[in-house]
Parts: sequence; structure tokens; C-alpha cells
Amino acid sequence: MEQHSILIVDDEPIVRHTLQQDLLDQGYLVDSAEGGEIALQKLAKKEYSLIITDLIMGEMNGLDLLDAIKQKRPEQAVFILTGYGRLESAIAALRLGATDYLLKPYDYDEMILRVGRCLAMQKMEKTLKMYENLLSICSECKKIRDDSSTTKEKGENWISIEKYLSKTTGSDLSHGICPECYKKKIKELDLFMKKTNQPTRKE
Repeated sequence: MEQHSILIVDDEPIVRHTLQQDLLDQGYLVDSAEGGEIALQKLAKKEYSLIITDLIMGEMNGLDLLDAIKQKRPEQAVFILTGYGRLESAIAALRLGATDYLLKPYDYDEMILRVGRCLAMQKMEKTLKMYENLLSICSECKKIRDDSSTTKEKGENWISIEKYLSKTTGSDLSHGICPECYKKKIKELDLFMKKTNQPTRKE
């Protein structure tokens, strides 16, 4: 089972400690940082499944931290903690790419539920991205589906491997034959010669 790592960013020690203990109890790996700058330093050295950050902090607030994170790692999941009366800031965070937000003081069960949901969403997005990067190859003719093509009718977006590589790499391919295919072709030729009563190739 995958063990997720979480980074807590909050300038209040009591909040960091309480949240860290709650998440550790759920089996997560947890680090903490008392501000945005320290959080960015940790992010430069380690990847986290989720970042939970307060909005109102000292030198770097939560929105600035979120913006800095998204510029470097657009796919990073970020969870916002905010006090009552700060809903406008929470909405602004969502517009900047935050995955979710929670009002504090938080309810333990709701926090665990939302953290789990954020991690599940991130896993689903990674899976979708992985499938988007896979090439579809016809099992019969070995053509590749070129989804970048603007013409989708009559199978015109299925192109040969040679054409696809030429299009994506800008290189022209030269044709040859590998030793295994050469031997296979020779055997096929010998079989054809025998069937047609023609002299076979001398070894």
C-alpha cells in the first residue's frame, strides 16, 4: 500500500503539532514548516503527496506560497487551512489551483475525509496523465494514432510509425532489416521455392 507524505505549513506551533499528530495517527508520513520560505526549501529537496498550508502567515502568506508552488509544480496537490471569515481568500486559493480548503479550528473527521479525497483525486489525475502519454498502436497494421492531427475522419489520424517519428522528431528514417527478420524472410523464400518446385537457396 502506498504511504503518502504530507507537508504542513503553519506559523502557529500548536496547529502544526496537532495536525501532524492527527495525520500521523492515520499512517501518513508528515513533515512541517513554520513558514512559506522554509516550505519551499523542503520542496526543493523532497516531493510530497500533499501540502497543507495556512493562508494567513508572516512574510509569505498561503496564497503567495500556493502561487510559487504551482509555478514550479503545477500538478502539486495543495490543501488550504483558513480561519472563519476568510472564505474570500479560500475561494481565491481555489482559483489559483488549490485542491480544497478547510476552515479551522477543523473537525477531525472532516479533515481526514478531505485529505483522503485530495490524495485520491491526485492519484486519479496521475493515472489519467499516464494514459494520455501512452501511444495507441494498431495491433494489425502497426499504425500509430496521432491525436495531434486536426483531421479525424476516415481514419486519417492513424499514420505509419515512420511518418509519426518523422513528424515528432523531425528526422527521416532509413529502412533496413534486422538479422531475425532476415532469417525469417529466407525461410519463407525457401518454403515458397519448394512449393513451386524451384531450386532452393544453397546454404
